[in-house]
Amino acid sequence: MTYDDAVKKINSLLVFGSKPGLERVSELVERIGSPDKKLKFVHVAGTNGKGSVCASVASVLTKAGYKTGLFISPFVIEFRERFQINGRMIPKETLAGIVEDIFPVVEQMKSEGKIITEFELVLAAALRWYEMENCDVVVLETGLGGRFDATNIIDTPLVSVIMSISLDHTAILGDTCEKIAFEKCGIIKPDGVTVLYGEQPEGVYDVVKSAADERRNKLITAKPDSVTKLGSGLRGSRFAYNDGVNGPIELTTPLIGDHQLKNAAAVLCVIQVLREKGFDITDDAVREGLAEVKFPARLELLSEDPVVLLDGAHNPGGAAALSSAVKEHLSDRKKVAVAGMLADKDVRNALSMLVPLFDYVIAVQPDNPRAMSAEELCGIVMEYGVPAEVCRDHAQACKKALRLAGEFSDADRKAAVVVFGSLYLASDIRRIMLGLKGNDKNVQ
Repeated sequence: MTYDDAVKKINSLLVFGSKPGLERVSELVERIGSPDKKLKFVHVAGTNGKGSVCASVASVLTKAGYKTGLFISPFVIEFRERFQINGRMIPKETLAGIVEDIFPVVEQMKSEGKIITEFELVLAAALRWYEMENCDVVVLETGLGGRFDATNIIDTPLVSVIMSISLDHTAILGDTCEKIAFEKCGIIKPDGVTVLYGEQPEGVYDVVKSAADERRNKLITAKPDSVTKLGSGLRGSRFAYNDGVNGPIELTTPLIGDHQLKNAAAVLCVIQVLREKGFDITDDAVREGLAEVKFPARLELLSEDPVVLLDGAHNPGGAAALSSAVKEHLSDRKKVAVAGMLADKDVRNALSMLVPLFDYVIAVQPDNPRAMSAEELCGIVMEYGVPAEVCRDHAQACKKALRLAGEFSDADRKAAVVVFGSLYLASDIRRIMLGLKGNDKNVQ
């Protein structure tokens, strides 16, 4: 089986299962030898921030000398981005071999009326690879929710992490933050340790505290005031972290935005838990890991001349973080947006925070069956009195945005381009923009 054949096999499966539950994926993983039982995990759920926290924790652990698996979803650069060890994606031939080995099990289960989804097969393949490579620890990001997410087949992890909660996937997870928090708390296992992102909507803390108490977990809240910003810009932030015991430590992160400092507080709480469990993680490993973390399409700086920012903001929490960063770092510039969103998201709420910040918006349609049409998106944008146009070709949209940025620039300050909306859009636009700017920032 070739790599392309393997990806086609994976993509041939259903995106979602015929009914919720972990029985099918548990059986699949058991049939391939229960690789999860031989691994240790940091398990991360949340509406926003979970991906960057996973990448940061994995980066620190790698710098500390541990063979560290990273499982993220969705991918931005290419499919293999979902499976990483020490920052490197799974080799194509390795993934092909694993899928060739596992897929007959999937087909056998199908003949028994047990339908395996795409995500479940991806998880099983990842667990097999991490076991084959004898990973010391795996940083595991949930896909959707927590309680019924396929990743939740694991036993009690080293630490469970609940990141920022906001309204997203409401048709599946619930229409209030408390209901969504309940689903995310499904990853809290008996007799473990849980780290909670410190700034949450009203009611979320009580839900998490109740779940932690019920399952005899030590609950650690990553307090926002444990982090003090010392400086920030389009290349990231410099900050001091004080856990109240060991005194302040000065750190940097290339991830843009004040929300990333709050995310860093959660990362540092996780590191402290791991230290208490016997992991040898020096302050130097923390400094280097945070300073060198890479996470594409989350307020990612693609170019400085002109400034081009790419962000997969697609829900109110993500939109609020992007809005804050644009106000802080681009307030004195004219700004052009390239925007495309999925119709099943809270589009109007997200756009209400973002559209008024821009001088011109180019509306596009992400390559996804759930996408909102560019025409509908453009109509919503124009309700705010901001000039907008529809562009049906992503490459042409990028060229138009860069041209407008040039026209809007003056001798004192160049205009900026911000791309936001769906991560499905971000993947395509990232490739195009980097090509136009002559850059290559792909994960090695």
